[in-house]
Amino acid sequence: MDPRFITKNMHAVLDYPVALSLMVAPFILGLGDSHPAARWLAVGTGVAALILTLLTNHRLGVLRVLPYAVHLAVDGLVGVVFVFAPLVVPFSGLDAIYYWANGAAVLMVVGLHKPERASGQVGCAS
Repeated sequence: MDPRFITKNMHAVLDYPVALSLMVAPFILGLGDSHPAARWLAVGTGVAALILTLLTNHRLGVLRVLPYAVHLAVDGLVGVVFVFAPLVVPFSGLDAIYYWANGAAVLMVVGLHKPERASGQVGCAS
C-alpha cells in the first residue's frame, strides 16, 4: 500500500495559509532572539512561497506558468534549507526549533505527495 496521500489539490489549498504563516508567525513567536536572520529567513521564504503559489500550474494558481513539479522541487529545497539553517547560522532555542519543525513538515509533505497518473493511463490492481 502506497502511503503517499497528499494530492496536488490538497497541496494547493495548503500553500496560501502556509505562506501567510511564514510571514506572520516569526513576529507572533518573537523569532530572531538568537540571530536576526531567524525572523527574516521565514518572512522572505513566505513571500517567495506566495509568489511561487501564484505562479504554479494548479487549481489555485493565478498565472499557472510554473509546472507543479518545479513547485515541489522548490518546496523540497526549502525543507532542506530550513533543516540545515540552524546549523549554518547560529540559531538556538525557539529559533532553531521553528526551523527544524517547519523543515521536517515541508519535507514530509513533499515526501507524501501522491504522484498523478498520466492522462490516459489506466490504473492496475496491485
